[in-house]
Amino acid sequence: MSTFQSTTSINKPISEIYSFLADMNNHQQLMPADDVSEWLSTTDEASFNIRNMIKLVLKIENRVPDAEIRIIPAEKPPFEMELKWVLSDGGDHTEVLFTITAELNMMMKMLASGPLQKLVDDETANLYKLLN
Repeated sequence: MSTFQSTTSINKPISEIYSFLADMNNHQQLMPADDVSEWLSTTDEASFNIRNMIKLVLKIENRVPDAEIRIIPAEKPPFEMELKWVLSDGGDHTEVLFTITAELNMMMKMLASGPLQKLVDDETANLYKLLN
């Protein structure tokens, strides 16, 4: 299992950040705009194409209020994966950890590791810009 992580600290209450992340309609704003197309979403699910790679359909599997959002594929992906947002209250700010875990064979690891790390970094950076 390969793990890709990125963290940020946002000067907003945990409940505000949780409410934003708990709605898949908001996740389009977190994606790198140049790499994502054909975005369709509801509160619980999103489908989109990642340029030159794959079409993904993701759904929120579990929400733990003000703590965690777990997102998994709604349709069979090219590899098993999980996306997880973990929030922790830092008093006057909220600590955010975004993790993608993926079951990658050696060839996929060579091809996908860079883009997946860039994705987690871009999503946390965009969350920071939008909400801080």
